[in-house]
Amino acid sequence: MSLESKEQQVLSPRDSSEENDQYSLQSRIHLEPQEESSTDFKQFRTNNQCRPHSRIHMEPRQKSNTDFKHFVIKKLRKTCQCSPAKAKNMIFGFLPVLQWLPKYDLKKNILGDIMSGLIVGILLVPQSIAYSLLAGQEPIYGLYTSFFASIIYFLLGTSRHISVGIFGVLCLMIGEVVDRELHKAGYDTAHIAPSSGVFSNESTSLNHTLHETCDRSCYAIRVGSTVTFMAGVYQVAMGFFQVGFVSVYLSDALLSGFVTGASFTILTSQAKYLLGLSLPRSNGVGSLITAWIHIFRNIHKTNLCDLITSFLCLLVLLPTKELNEHFKSKLKAPIPTELIVVIAATLASHFGKLNENYNSSIAGHIPTGFMPPKSPDWNLIPSVAVDAIAISIIGFAITVSLSEMFAKKHGYTVKANQEMYAIGFCNIIPSFFHCFTTSAALAKTLVKESTGCQTQLSGVVTALVLLLVLLVIAPLFFSLQKCVLGVITIVNLRGALLKFRDLPQMWRLSRMDTVIWFVTMLSSALLSTEIGLLVGVCFSMFCVILRTQKPKSSLLGLVEDSEIFESTSVYQNLQTKPGIKIFRFVAPLYYINKECFKSALYKKTLNPVLIKAAQRKAAKRKIKEETFRRMQDEVSVHLSHEPLELHTIVIDCSAIQFLDTAGIHTLKEVHRDYEAVGIQVLLAHCNPSVRDSLARGEYCKNEEENLLFYSVYEAMVFAVESQNQKGVCVLNGLSLSSD
Repeated sequence: MSLESKEQQVLSPRDSSEENDQYSLQSRIHLEPQEESSTDFKQFRTNNQCRPHSRIHMEPRQKSNTDFKHFVIKKLRKTCQCSPAKAKNMIFGFLPVLQWLPKYDLKKNILGDIMSGLIVGILLVPQSIAYSLLAGQEPIYGLYTSFFASIIYFLLGTSRHISVGIFGVLCLMIGEVVDRELHKAGYDTAHIAPSSGVFSNESTSLNHTLHETCDRSCYAIRVGSTVTFMAGVYQVAMGFFQVGFVSVYLSDALLSGFVTGASFTILTSQAKYLLGLSLPRSNGVGSLITAWIHIFRNIHKTNLCDLITSFLCLLVLLPTKELNEHFKSKLKAPIPTELIVVIAATLASHFGKLNENYNSSIAGHIPTGFMPPKSPDWNLIPSVAVDAIAISIIGFAITVSLSEMFAKKHGYTVKANQEMYAIGFCNIIPSFFHCFTTSAALAKTLVKESTGCQTQLSGVVTALVLLLVLLVIAPLFFSLQKCVLGVITIVNLRGALLKFRDLPQMWRLSRMDTVIWFVTMLSSALLSTEIGLLVGVCFSMFCVILRTQKPKSSLLGLVEDSEIFESTSVYQNLQTKPGIKIFRFVAPLYYINKECFKSALYKKTLNPVLIKAAQRKAAKRKIKEETFRRMQDEVSVHLSHEPLELHTIVIDCSAIQFLDTAGIHTLKEVHRDYEAVGIQVLLAHCNPSVRDSLARGEYCKNEEENLLFYSVYEAMVFAVESQNQKGVCVLNGLSLSSD
């Protein structure tokens, strides 16, 4: 075969197995089917006579024996020492705005930042008011939350494109905690007190004060801000201790399934507003089913005015959402349909006097200005500390994943730990200003990116829009029907619910991920959001274990004119050498799959335990029976694994990432059992971790250290040469695999 032909070869997979389609990629090596010409095969055997092969020897680096006490002192000294340069780096690292703002290109970036900030601010106004209902809060608190989150992320965030503010799933989780604590405190959760219970009716200025007694609305935001404070503390702690690795347990399939499952719960919680029903929020396991039972039991009390308004809003919002999505490449900015619907519905409700005439539920008084800051309720921390864990993990996982996704798309980097600091302080600081939990939100981030956002400065523009609403416009939404806010919330679930369309493609890519998606989605919807998240994480980890419990294994053959080995069950025309079996195990070898490893190895080679038992049985019968040869032939028939020809088993350890104690003992046992029947076991292509484990586990005796090889080919040549030393040249009997 010429050099030119070798460079253009393609490895040919078997046609008989459907699972081998993935191997039909081009490679530099190809095995063309050869006609079994006696002349060609004879010439091939001549060219491949036994030839010496030098062993690879590598000297390991000597590990420095560093004293632990000296190491700790050195680290502390390096961490605690202070210099002007280090102080500057710490300040600039904690406040990234000090790094990028002085370099801001006004001419290049300002137009895109202003445009995207304005549009996101306009979208946030109705969404902030609507999601406040989902969190069990008054509308003003949603505006507070979005305003403070935009300002703080501008100062601390490293992502240029994500929009931090109210997120529906977190609002749902906050609302569940708020309703539970309200019920424990003896408040009627079915009735939402008007905003005037919190503020004086005489003025809407900054000088509004709380009543001496804390009513339902007051206690609700107290619970919400306390949960938010604890979630922020957890997130900052995770950033400080650099435990961002926790997010790796929340795979994309898990997060997508969780959000979709939570979306069903959100839809259920908002359905009562569309019908104008005054019902308590269902909490606990099976709350979704319980909520629908309550809705159908009270459906005869439906407010027709709210129902008609909801239907009309859906007729407007759903088609325009589709138009925005379909023409997003042609539109310079999405149509702010939600704001238009809110304005139109408010005017219709005000001039039609829907609240007075039809008893339609309305938003009520929304004051202007800011309330005085107030610390969270420290007495509530023991009650909400556990709930805040799940909220904090979901918040930072979504924020970090979105920031990394858009940074990769636009060619810059973000710091995951700094993002955790940023989202943590977006929760800690606003919790003193009557706010609830925030995180990045995909829908608003996509809008922000598509409308020309260049830097974090767009968040300031968004905050200015919200500030204008807070100082001037907010009271104008007094007559806004709550059913309109419910419709806005449900329509914004469109993206999560449309994930069902991606399932066929997900199934083709990974069936395991699809199962994880379904399990997480169903448990989040039918059980509860917190339990659903826990079930999803546990099931994902179980799937990882399941994949390694019964991994793939195969016998390998040599690609012609190369030192490459591939699976004989996948590729045709691979060369195998009589007397040598090469076995590959594609998983770590540890206590869970050790029996699977032995079973697969014995099945594909031979079972040394049965061979040894047969030999002992035959030896005993030889003494008592004269028909030993007949019995020996019978044993050979029953054990059709060529025990007389097999002399070496090479285990390809390239796919074994690590060994535990059980794995080391298993390899020792395999080595001992095969050695007992005269078969040597060689390990090849072990990574440093596996080599270190074998050394610490004393796998090899001093005289057996040459049984570890750096490549499969080296191990095979060693096996051939060791047989040659016994006077057997195995290569004279080279055969081609046909199965």
